[in-house]
Amino acid sequence: MIQFVLMVNRQGQTRLSRYYTPVELTRRAALEADVVRCCLSRRKEQCSFVDYKDFKLVYRQYAALYIVVAVTDAENELSVYELVHNFVEVLDKYFSRVIMFNLDRVHVILDEMIQNGNIVETNKSRILAPLTALDKMADS
Repeated sequence: MIQFVLMVNRQGQTRLSRYYTPVELTRRAALEADVVRCCLSRRKEQCSFVDYKDFKLVYRQYAALYIVVAVTDAENELSVYELVHNFVEVLDKYFSRVIMFNLDRVHVILDEMIQNGNIVETNKSRILAPLTALDKMADS
């Protein structure tokens, strides 16, 4: 099961966070800082899977953006690694360039892919269908 998803830049600033298990707000900042420090301190040659406290971290770097997913021990790391790549491909398909000004749309995409910590959809067209419908309604 997926615990949380983070998108952070190279400076360690969180750009997006989505939690699928309850984590106190006071604990989130420290948890995110520690997770980001753990992933950003690793070299490119090192594995993208990290054992961290009660769960595993799966991360991928795209240019200056890191996407970090925390999963339980029962989850397959390779499937989550591919999910991250699929997520980036969907973002690339929907947004031409800038995604940071459209974080509400990024949340919709993430919610279409992951619900209650489980992967529910990987088909790019099905993931983008609600946003396409919203965009058509907004244009008319």
